[in-house]
Amino acid sequence: MTVRHSVLGKTLREQRRALLAWMIGLSAVAVLYASFYPAMSSPDLTEAMDSFAPEFMEALGFTALGTPAGYLGSTTFGIPGPVLTILLAAWLGIRAIAGEEEGGRLDLLLAQPVSRWRVALERFGALVVVMAVLAVVLFVALLSISGPADLGAIGPGNLAAGTIHLAVLGVWFGGLALGVGAATGSRAITTGVVAIVGVGGYFANTLAAPIDAIGWMRDISPFHYYSGGRPLVHGLQVADVAVLLLSASLIVVLGTVRLDRRDVGT
Repeated sequence: MTVRHSVLGKTLREQRRALLAWMIGLSAVAVLYASFYPAMSSPDLTEAMDSFAPEFMEALGFTALGTPAGYLGSTTFGIPGPVLTILLAAWLGIRAIAGEEEGGRLDLLLAQPVSRWRVALERFGALVVVMAVLAVVLFVALLSISGPADLGAIGPGNLAAGTIHLAVLGVWFGGLALGVGAATGSRAITTGVVAIVGVGGYFANTLAAPIDAIGWMRDISPFHYYSGGRPLVHGLQVADVAVLLLSASLIVVLGTVRLDRRDVGT
C-alpha cells in the first residue's frame, strides 16, 4: 500500500458512491416536504395547529407553519434534515479514525510516510468538503421547488443561509465523532457519545429555554447555534456559524493530540 495522493482526496474517492446516495436522498426528502407547503398553509390547517400548546409544538419543531420560512424551518430544517445530516456526518467521523482502527486499516495507512495529524486533519477536511457539497446540492434542490411550492418569500439568500447552517451542524457532529474516535479508537464509545450529545442537545435546545434553572443548557447545545438565529428569516448568523466551526475544530485537535500519544490498534 502506498500513499500516492492526499488523504483527503483518497477519502473522497473511496466514499463517493455512498455520499452521492446520501445527497440525493436528503434532497429528495427536502423537496418532498417543501412540495406540501401549499396544502399545509391553508387557514383551516393552520388554525388546527394553533390549537396545540406552544411548548408541545416547539418540542416537535413545529412553529409558524403558516409562513414559508416557518414551514420549511419546522419540516426540512426542523427534524428530518438535521437527523439525516447528522447521521451522514457521524458515519464519516466514526469511520475516519475509530472505524479504520478497529478494522485494522489505520495501521497500514500509518505505516506509510504520513503522520497521524495529517490523517486526522485531512479526513476532517474531507468531512467539511462533503458538507459543503451537500449544502450546494440541497440549496439547488430547494431553490428549484421554491417557486412551484410558493416558498419564494424566503429568498435565495436566506435559503442559502439555512443550508449553510445545516451543513455546519453536520461539520460539528462529524468533528465530534472524529475527535472522540481519534481519542478512544472505539466505534462503540464514539457512537454512544454522538447519540447522547445529539439527543440531549436537541431537547436542551427545545425544552430548557422556558425553565430558568436549566436555561443555560440551551447555550451549550449545538442546535441553538444551528437554528436559534433563524437563518431562514434573518439570514446567515456569522457568530453562530463561527462557534460551531471553531468548537468542532477544537474537538478534532484535542482528539488528534490524544491519537498522537496513544498506541494504535491495541
